[in-house]
Amino acid sequence: MQGVPRKKEKDPLGEVFGATVRKLRESRGWTQEQLAEASEMSATYLGFLERGENVPTLPVIVRLAVALKVTPAVLLEEVWRKR
Repeated sequence: MQGVPRKKEKDPLGEVFGATVRKLRESRGWTQEQLAEASEMSATYLGFLERGENVPTLPVIVRLAVALKVTPAVLLEEVWRKR
């Protein structure tokens, strides 16, 4: 995930997704670096995701779900509610 540019405008649903990832990460006591390593992405990209500055692709959602030991549906549940 190196070299992924930040978007100029935040996506509202991306912000909801990012908040969910951050909440789950923090509930485990993990740093961004720890989750980034566990999900095989850069901490910079994870930061973009958590702030809603990038919208993840399906493979990224799956990698995050595996690392956090949740289903992809858990990561997307709040996004679905806010749509």
